[in-house]
Amino acid sequence: MNRRSFLRTSAATSIFAGTANTLSALAADNKYRANIGIQLYTMRDAMKKDTAGTIKAIAEAGYKQGEMYGFPNCDDMIKASQDHGLAMNSTHFEWETAVNPSDEGFSDFKKIVEKANKIKLTHLVVPYLHGKDRKNLDGYKRVAGNLNKAAVIAKKAGIQLAYHNHSFEYQPMGGSNGFEVFIKEFAPEMKFELDVFWVKAGGVDPVGLIKKLSGRVSQLHLKDLKAGVKLPIYGGMPKEAFKELGNGMIAMEPIIEAGKAAGVAHCHVEQDHSPNPLASIKESVAYLRGL
Repeated sequence: MNRRSFLRTSAATSIFAGTANTLSALAADNKYRANIGIQLYTMRDAMKKDTAGTIKAIAEAGYKQGEMYGFPNCDDMIKASQDHGLAMNSTHFEWETAVNPSDEGFSDFKKIVEKANKIKLTHLVVPYLHGKDRKNLDGYKRVAGNLNKAAVIAKKAGIQLAYHNHSFEYQPMGGSNGFEVFIKEFAPEMKFELDVFWVKAGGVDPVGLIKKLSGRVSQLHLKDLKAGVKLPIYGGMPKEAFKELGNGMIAMEPIIEAGKAAGVAHCHVEQDHSPNPLASIKESVAYLRGL
Protein backbone atom coordinates (compact mmCIF):
# COMPACT_ATOMS: atom_id res chain seq x y z
CA MET A 1 0.00 0.00 0.00
CA ASN A 2 1.45 3.40 -0.97
CA ARG A 3 1.27 6.44 1.28
CA ARG A 4 -1.62 7.95 -0.68
CA SER A 5 -3.74 4.83 -0.18
CA PHE A 6 -2.65 4.52 3.44
CA LEU A 7 -3.67 8.09 4.27
CA ARG A 8 -7.07 7.63 2.67
CA THR A 9 -7.60 4.29 4.43
CA SER A 10 -6.61 5.85 7.75
CA ALA A 11 -9.01 8.74 7.23
CA ALA A 12 -11.80 6.34 6.28
CA THR A 13 -11.11 4.25 9.38
CA SER A 14 -11.62 7.30 11.55
CA ILE A 15 -15.10 7.67 10.08
CA PHE A 16 -16.12 4.31 11.41
CA ALA A 17 -14.64 5.33 14.72
CA GLY A 18 -17.42 7.89 14.84
CA THR A 19 -15.81 11.09 13.52
CA ALA A 20 -18.72 12.84 11.82
CA ASN A 21 -16.64 15.84 10.82
CA THR A 22 -14.16 13.63 8.97
CA LEU A 23 -17.06 12.07 7.08
CA SER A 24 -17.98 15.59 5.97
CA ALA A 25 -14.37 16.31 5.01
CA LEU A 26 -14.25 13.20 2.82
CA ALA A 27 -17.63 13.85 1.20
CA ALA A 28 -17.63 14.69 -2.50
CA ASP A 29 -19.75 17.77 -1.83
CA ASN A 30 -17.39 19.15 0.82
CA LYS A 31 -17.31 22.91 0.15
CA TYR A 32 -13.54 22.99 -0.28
CA ARG A 33 -13.56 20.14 -2.78
CA ALA A 34 -16.55 21.54 -4.64
CA ASN A 35 -14.83 24.92 -4.99
CA ILE A 36 -11.18 23.94 -4.82
CA GLY A 37 -8.78 26.71 -5.74
CA ILE A 38 -5.23 26.84 -6.99
CA GLN A 39 -2.56 29.42 -6.31
CA LEU A 40 -1.71 30.32 -9.90
CA TYR A 41 1.95 30.86 -8.99
CA THR A 42 2.21 27.07 -9.28
CA MET A 43 1.85 27.51 -13.06
CA ARG A 44 3.94 30.68 -13.36
CA ASP A 45 6.31 29.42 -16.06
CA ALA A 46 3.48 28.22 -18.28
CA MET A 47 1.57 31.44 -17.63
CA LYS A 48 4.46 33.50 -18.98
CA LYS A 49 4.24 31.62 -22.28
CA ASP A 50 0.47 31.31 -22.62
CA THR A 51 -1.71 32.78 -19.90
CA ALA A 52 -5.05 32.04 -21.55
CA GLY A 53 -4.14 28.49 -22.51
CA THR A 54 -2.80 27.76 -19.04
CA ILE A 55 -5.91 29.08 -17.30
CA LYS A 56 -8.04 26.99 -19.66
CA ALA A 57 -6.05 23.88 -18.76
CA ILE A 58 -6.41 24.64 -15.04
CA ALA A 59 -10.18 24.96 -15.35
CA GLU A 60 -10.36 21.76 -17.40
CA ALA A 61 -8.37 19.97 -14.70
CA GLY A 62 -11.25 20.65 -12.31
CA TYR A 63 -10.18 23.72 -10.37
CA LYS A 64 -12.99 26.15 -9.64
CA GLN A 65 -11.09 29.26 -8.52
CA GLY A 66 -7.70 30.79 -9.08
CA GLU A 67 -5.78 32.72 -6.47
CA MET A 68 -3.73 35.26 -8.39
CA TYR A 69 -0.29 36.69 -7.68
CA GLY A 70 1.40 39.97 -8.51
CA PHE A 71 -1.82 41.97 -8.19
CA PRO A 72 -2.64 44.58 -9.39
CA ASN A 73 -0.36 43.89 -12.39
CA CYS A 74 -2.09 40.78 -13.66
CA ASP A 75 -4.73 41.90 -16.14
CA ASP A 76 -4.02 38.97 -18.50
CA MET A 77 -4.65 36.57 -15.61
CA ILE A 78 -7.89 38.33 -14.75
CA LYS A 79 -9.21 38.26 -18.32
CA ALA A 80 -8.28 34.63 -18.87
CA SER A 81 -9.94 33.60 -15.61
CA GLN A 82 -13.10 35.46 -16.58
CA ASP A 83 -13.08 33.92 -20.07
CA HIS A 84 -12.72 30.36 -18.78
CA GLY A 85 -14.99 30.49 -15.76
CA LEU A 86 -12.30 30.35 -13.11
CA ALA A 87 -13.66 32.25 -10.11
CA MET A 88 -11.47 34.93 -8.55
CA ASN A 89 -11.88 35.48 -4.84
CA SER A 90 -8.34 36.01 -3.63
CA THR A 91 -4.95 37.32 -4.72
CA HIS A 92 -1.44 37.81 -3.45
CA PHE A 93 -0.52 41.43 -4.05
CA GLU A 94 2.31 43.96 -3.95
CA TRP A 95 2.70 43.65 -0.20
CA GLU A 96 5.10 46.53 0.35
CA THR A 97 2.13 48.89 -0.04
CA ALA A 98 0.82 47.50 3.26
CA VAL A 99 4.02 46.41 5.04
CA ASN A 100 5.99 49.57 4.26
CA PRO A 101 3.45 52.18 3.11
CA SER A 102 4.78 55.24 1.31
CA ASP A 103 2.59 57.55 3.41
CA GLU A 104 0.49 57.50 6.55
CA GLY A 105 -2.69 57.29 4.52
CA PHE A 106 -1.68 54.03 2.80
CA SER A 107 -2.52 55.65 -0.55
CA ASP A 108 -0.86 52.97 -2.70
CA PHE A 109 -2.59 50.19 -0.79
CA LYS A 110 -5.92 51.98 -1.18
CA LYS A 111 -5.44 51.88 -4.96
CA ILE A 112 -4.97 48.12 -4.76
CA VAL A 113 -8.09 47.78 -2.63
CA GLU A 114 -10.03 49.88 -5.12
CA LYS A 115 -9.05 47.66 -8.06
CA ALA A 116 -9.71 44.51 -6.03
CA ASN A 117 -13.17 45.81 -5.23
CA LYS A 118 -13.89 46.51 -8.90
CA ILE A 119 -13.32 42.90 -9.86
CA LYS A 120 -15.16 41.69 -6.75
CA LEU A 121 -12.24 40.10 -4.90
CA THR A 122 -12.95 39.28 -1.29
CA HIS A 123 -9.42 38.44 -0.08
CA LEU A 124 -6.03 40.16 -0.32
CA VAL A 125 -2.98 38.28 0.93
CA VAL A 126 0.50 39.42 1.95
CA PRO A 127 2.63 36.65 0.42
CA TYR A 128 6.09 37.30 1.87
CA LEU A 129 8.32 39.47 4.03
CA HIS A 130 11.71 40.76 2.94
CA GLY A 131 14.60 40.04 5.28
CA LYS A 132 14.82 43.68 6.35
CA ASP A 133 11.38 43.42 7.92
CA ARG A 134 12.04 40.30 9.99
CA LYS A 135 15.44 40.80 11.55
CA ASN A 136 14.05 40.77 15.09
CA LEU A 137 10.82 40.64 17.08
CA ASP A 138 10.45 44.42 16.97
CA GLY A 139 10.48 44.20 13.18
CA TYR A 140 7.59 41.73 13.27
CA LYS A 141 5.71 44.01 15.68
CA ARG A 142 6.15 46.96 13.34
CA VAL A 143 4.88 44.89 10.41
CA ALA A 144 1.86 43.75 12.44
CA GLY A 145 1.02 47.35 13.28
CA ASN A 146 1.02 48.38 9.64
CA LEU A 147 -0.96 45.35 8.54
CA ASN A 148 -3.59 46.06 11.18
CA LYS A 149 -4.08 49.53 9.71
CA ALA A 150 -4.25 48.15 6.19
CA ALA A 151 -6.75 45.49 7.29
CA VAL A 152 -9.14 48.17 8.52
CA ILE A 153 -8.93 49.90 5.14
CA ALA A 154 -9.60 46.63 3.33
CA LYS A 155 -12.49 45.71 5.61
CA LYS A 156 -14.28 48.97 4.78
CA ALA A 157 -14.31 47.77 1.15
CA GLY A 158 -15.59 44.33 2.15
CA ILE A 159 -12.20 42.69 1.64
CA GLN A 160 -10.31 40.48 4.09
CA LEU A 161 -6.57 41.08 4.46
CA ALA A 162 -4.44 38.11 5.52
CA TYR A 163 -0.82 37.10 5.94
CA HIS A 164 0.63 34.02 4.21
CA ASN A 165 3.31 32.30 6.27
CA HIS A 166 6.51 30.56 5.28
CA SER A 167 8.71 28.75 7.81
CA PHE A 168 11.04 31.63 8.74
CA GLU A 169 8.38 33.05 11.06
CA TYR A 170 8.83 30.02 13.33
CA GLN A 171 12.57 30.43 13.81
CA PRO A 172 13.32 30.90 17.53
CA MET A 173 14.16 34.51 18.30
CA GLY A 174 14.55 36.10 21.72
CA GLY A 175 12.45 33.51 23.51
CA SER A 176 9.64 33.73 20.94
CA ASN A 177 9.30 33.85 17.15
CA GLY A 178 7.75 36.03 14.47
CA PHE A 179 4.59 33.99 14.13
CA GLU A 180 3.88 34.21 17.84
CA VAL A 181 4.26 37.98 17.55
CA PHE A 182 1.67 38.01 14.78
CA ILE A 183 -0.70 35.85 16.81
CA LYS A 184 -0.42 38.30 19.69
CA GLU A 185 -0.34 41.56 17.72
CA PHE A 186 -2.79 41.04 14.85
CA ALA A 187 -6.05 42.90 15.36
CA PRO A 188 -9.39 41.12 14.79
CA GLU A 189 -9.52 42.64 11.29
CA MET A 190 -6.29 40.87 10.29
CA LYS A 191 -6.30 37.15 9.45
CA PHE A 192 -3.93 34.37 8.42
CA GLU A 193 -3.70 32.42 5.19
CA LEU A 194 -1.99 29.30 6.54
CA ASP A 195 0.28 27.36 4.21
CA VAL A 196 0.31 23.89 5.76
CA PHE A 197 3.58 22.90 4.03
CA TRP A 198 5.50 25.80 5.57
CA VAL A 199 3.80 25.33 8.94
CA LYS A 200 5.02 21.73 8.95
CA ALA A 201 8.45 22.80 7.70
CA GLY A 202 8.70 25.14 10.68
CA GLY A 203 8.20 22.21 13.03
CA VAL A 204 4.59 23.02 13.91
CA ASP A 205 1.55 20.75 13.62
CA PRO A 206 -0.83 22.27 11.01
CA VAL A 207 -3.99 20.81 12.51
CA GLY A 208 -3.11 22.01 15.98
CA LEU A 209 -2.34 25.49 14.68
CA ILE A 210 -5.58 25.72 12.72
CA LYS A 211 -7.50 24.77 15.85
CA LYS A 212 -5.54 27.26 17.94
CA LEU A 213 -6.34 30.02 15.46
CA SER A 214 -9.99 29.11 14.99
CA GLY A 215 -11.83 32.10 13.55
CA ARG A 216 -8.57 33.78 12.54
CA VAL A 217 -7.69 31.69 9.45
CA SER A 218 -9.35 32.98 6.30
CA GLN A 219 -7.80 30.56 3.78
CA LEU A 220 -5.53 27.52 3.56
CA HIS A 221 -2.79 26.53 1.13
CA LEU A 222 -2.74 22.77 0.65
CA LYS A 223 0.61 21.32 -0.38
CA ASP A 224 2.54 18.23 0.61
CA LEU A 225 6.07 17.79 1.97
CA LYS A 226 8.33 14.91 0.99
CA ALA A 227 8.54 12.21 3.64
CA GLY A 228 11.90 11.92 5.33
CA VAL A 229 12.85 15.59 5.16
CA LYS A 230 14.48 16.53 8.46
CA LEU A 231 12.56 19.32 10.18
CA PRO A 232 12.46 22.13 11.13
CA ILE A 233 13.81 24.04 8.16
CA TYR A 234 13.63 27.81 8.52
CA GLY A 235 15.40 28.75 5.29
CA GLY A 236 15.57 27.37 1.76
CA MET A 237 13.81 24.14 0.87
CA PRO A 238 15.02 21.63 -1.77
CA LYS A 239 12.81 21.71 -4.86
CA GLU A 240 12.19 17.99 -4.63
CA ALA A 241 10.62 18.47 -1.19
CA PHE A 242 7.44 19.89 -2.77
CA LYS A 243 5.06 17.02 -3.51
CA GLU A 244 1.57 16.49 -4.86
CA LEU A 245 -1.19 16.03 -2.30
CA GLY A 246 -1.09 12.52 -0.89
CA ASN A 247 2.52 11.93 -1.92
CA GLY A 248 4.19 13.34 1.18
CA MET A 249 4.11 13.37 4.97
CA ILE A 250 1.15 15.71 5.53
CA ALA A 251 -2.28 14.13 6.05
CA MET A 252 -4.75 16.44 4.29
CA GLU A 253 -8.05 15.05 5.58
CA PRO A 254 -7.55 16.22 9.21
CA ILE A 255 -6.51 19.62 7.84
CA ILE A 256 -9.68 19.91 5.76
CA GLU A 257 -11.71 18.84 8.77
CA ALA A 258 -10.00 21.37 11.04
CA GLY A 259 -10.36 24.10 8.42
CA LYS A 260 -14.11 23.61 8.25
CA ALA A 261 -14.42 23.76 12.04
CA ALA A 262 -12.22 26.89 12.16
CA GLY A 263 -14.32 28.80 9.62
CA VAL A 264 -11.85 28.78 6.71
CA ALA A 265 -13.39 30.32 3.58
CA HIS A 266 -11.25 28.80 0.80
CA CYS A 267 -8.60 26.15 0.21
CA HIS A 268 -6.04 26.48 -2.58
CA VAL A 269 -3.67 23.83 -3.89
CA GLU A 270 -0.13 25.09 -4.38
CA GLN A 271 3.09 23.38 -5.40
CA ASP A 272 6.05 25.74 -5.57
CA HIS A 273 8.21 23.40 -7.65
CA SER A 274 7.52 20.47 -9.96
CA PRO A 275 9.16 19.03 -13.09
CA ASN A 276 5.68 18.98 -14.63
CA PRO A 277 3.36 21.45 -12.87
CA LEU A 278 0.25 20.63 -14.92
CA ALA A 279 0.59 16.92 -14.23
CA SER A 280 1.16 17.69 -10.55
CA ILE A 281 -1.93 19.84 -10.13
CA LYS A 282 -4.01 17.20 -11.90
CA GLU A 283 -2.70 14.59 -9.48
CA SER A 284 -3.49 16.80 -6.50
CA VAL A 285 -7.06 17.48 -7.58
CA ALA A 286 -7.54 13.77 -8.25
CA TYR A 287 -6.40 13.10 -4.68
CA LEU A 288 -8.97 15.56 -3.33
CA ARG A 289 -11.66 13.86 -5.37
CA GLY A 290 -10.63 10.44 -4.06
CA LEU A 291 -9.76 9.15 -7.52
